[in-house]
Amino acid sequence: MISIVVLLLGILFGAILTNGEIISWFRIQEMFRFDAFHMYGVIGSAIFVGALSMQVIKWLHVRSMTGEQVVIERKEMGKGTVIGGLIFGAGWALTGACPGPLYALAGSGYAGFVIALLSAIGGALVYGLVSERLPR
Repeated sequence: MISIVVLLLGILFGAILTNGEIISWFRIQEMFRFDAFHMYGVIGSAIFVGALSMQVIKWLHVRSMTGEQVVIERKEMGKGTVIGGLIFGAGWALTGACPGPLYALAGSGYAGFVIALLSAIGGALVYGLVSERLPR
């Protein structure tokens, strides 16, 4: 039952991304050229909603489905975070695709998603191989 709910939520999320033009390579390139506010507005809204949600979880002492207390630990931003962010941003700018909506790209018939998907998988594999040696 939960799998069906998750599938339906994924389809809804993909439809929202597609309708909002979040998966559009043109919108992404437009953002990286500082030509339009569209993507900055979407990202800013997501940050606001995420931050508010985290605070609500903390304030209400939310529990998981198994009854465990949800604990949100602080994470330090180190050199690795900055380097990883730069690599992520470069890949995003070069492919015109963020890993988040890759499957929405596939569902909308954009064949170029294969390059971004293979790049994301390759990046995850490389990270797995070198993660122990990366700066923290």
